[in-house]
Amino acid sequence: MFDKILIANRGEIACRIISAARRMGIATVAVYSDADEEALHTGLADEAVRIGPPPAQESYLATGKIISACKNTGAQAVHPGYGFLAEQAGFARALEENGIVFIGPNPAAIALMGDKIQSKKLALAAGVAAVPGFPEAIEDVRQAAEAARALGYPVIVKAAAGGGGRGMRVVSASEQLAADFARAQSEAKSAFGDGRVFLEKFIAHPRHIEIQLLADKHGNVVHLGERECSIQRRHQKVIEEAPSPFLDEATRHKMGEQAVALAKMANYDSAGTAEFIVAADKSFYFLEMNTRLQVEHPVTELITGIDIVEQMIRSAAGERLRLSQEQIALNGWAIESRILAEDPERGFLPSTGRLTAYRPPAGVRERGAKLRIDSGVREGSEISLHYDSLLAKLISHAPHRAEAIEAQAQALGEFVIEGVATNLDFLAAAMASKRFRAGELSTGFIEEEWPHGFMAPQPQGETARLFAAVAAAAAYAEIERQHSISGQMRPWRKVNAAYPRSICLGKERYDVMIEGLSKGMAVRFENEGDNYLCISDWAPGQPVWKGASGGKEIAVKLRRTLNGYHLAYGGAAAEARIYTRREADLIALMPQKTAGLGSRVLRSPMPALVKSILVNAGEPVKKGEELCVIEAMKMETVLRAESDATVEAINAKPGDTIAADAIIIRFS
Repeated sequence: MFDKILIANRGEIACRIISAARRMGIATVAVYSDADEEALHTGLADEAVRIGPPPAQESYLATGKIISACKNTGAQAVHPGYGFLAEQAGFARALEENGIVFIGPNPAAIALMGDKIQSKKLALAAGVAAVPGFPEAIEDVRQAAEAARALGYPVIVKAAAGGGGRGMRVVSASEQLAADFARAQSEAKSAFGDGRVFLEKFIAHPRHIEIQLLADKHGNVVHLGERECSIQRRHQKVIEEAPSPFLDEATRHKMGEQAVALAKMANYDSAGTAEFIVAADKSFYFLEMNTRLQVEHPVTELITGIDIVEQMIRSAAGERLRLSQEQIALNGWAIESRILAEDPERGFLPSTGRLTAYRPPAGVRERGAKLRIDSGVREGSEISLHYDSLLAKLISHAPHRAEAIEAQAQALGEFVIEGVATNLDFLAAAMASKRFRAGELSTGFIEEEWPHGFMAPQPQGETARLFAAVAAAAAYAEIERQHSISGQMRPWRKVNAAYPRSICLGKERYDVMIEGLSKGMAVRFENEGDNYLCISDWAPGQPVWKGASGGKEIAVKLRRTLNGYHLAYGGAAAEARIYTRREADLIALMPQKTAGLGSRVLRSPMPALVKSILVNAGEPVKKGEELCVIEAMKMETVLRAESDATVEAINAKPGDTIAADAIIIRFS
């Protein structure tokens, strides 16, 4: 076994590998770019080595610097995590040539299976059903157009190397092809150092289900069941679970057998994942094999009790698998949510900045459920535009799916992150979705549930009254605190006295009476006659109101605003304004402000790197025309003209790093 390993990665996966190595008694070396000097993983490892400036090509993708760090620290092996160099056969070979062990599959298997084109050919040779496609790298747009015509639109352009949704574009019509082909090539080159792409027929709305494999260097291969990864945005997974709510035992067995046979044919060792798309009739088609640790591996670990990172390290050290297929059992249900620095209400655009608050939920749940949180950040962490948007993974595990969903929903309600936009409200809304709870999933889930883009819904009915009751209870606690500090009387504590207030949620107004009790407080809705007993130890300034309201145990996130609070619960969000009755009457008479005309400028929707400017000063542009390409967190975004105009001036050039809302182009 190794004495010391180096982790050639960052963020939560670097922290996860460090944790596994520590349990095994193995010392660890972290590497970091200048952007990550204060990152969590650098402090968790036994040693940390600087490897360059923030751009990945000059740091985390720089093979020579990784090898030098190994030699300087005496690290005997390298775990690549996922992304970056994880699926680069050249990197694995370079390590071997320098006497360093790669904790992953052998270079030949990486080259064969990590290449999406070659793995499809092998799958076809092995008799595994594969998605129809053009089985060679596409050289140019002309060749892409010919292949697309032969397959029939829609098609999908995919990076031959790597994964994670990078270098992937769905093309619905021929007029899109040139632009999407260029974007896919550029992203693939930037993310994986390999710009090759290929084409497949795009199969709309299937399920995305994958099989986790483990193999050693002695020919032994087992599978650990499946994961359902159908909920995706921009072809990147957002919510995963194990097992799948769709598969039956016969289909699971068949998929597992084919995945194992494919791995054996490729002489595969270490952990790997065979990905399939599955149709409504349970027919399935091989997509690709990821020759690395997957982001979503924790759900498999929780239902099998097997530490996949540990198994990778043992395999790399030459140990035999200690597991037979018969010994592997699936216990309970696990669900993982990827908590991302992005704004779902702005098309899931990335968000950068410093975390002013980071408070994960406690791990103990009710009814046998438990939580696991894999994170690479802490309060004060700087979220950079140079890397992936993943902040943490929240995983719930329970005996049954419904209990795992409920534990996940409660924990999302308690998870507080401030300083950057996050997808926490979106994840909570997904957990609350009737369709998700019924297990009716497909890769089109997000677009079908929110066809006009995600907006956190306003609370309705019983949920709206719950919001109003919590806002009233929080306001009461604040006034209690003020009077306690000042020593003033509390007139609403008198016998038969009550504290009247009006709670405004959007256009809805709730007139309530609040009465302090020996334990908690009573909130009575005057117009409806409902009474809510609110019990909580919440104190002003805390970001989560956790307690009971109306007989229901809840955790509501709240943030102080002018005249009230912003509240979020169960995916819904609202501003609760708290007034006296007279104030509420007068505010109802105030005229509503209307939005003014938009300015004649193109602004960056996020902090980003300018990749290209596609127009020149003085040129006319048409509505929908591409103006420029920006990149943030390894994802390229094309900005288009919102109306016909003429370019007056261009304020940025390729290579510039710009802030959110920075003006890129002015129009006349």
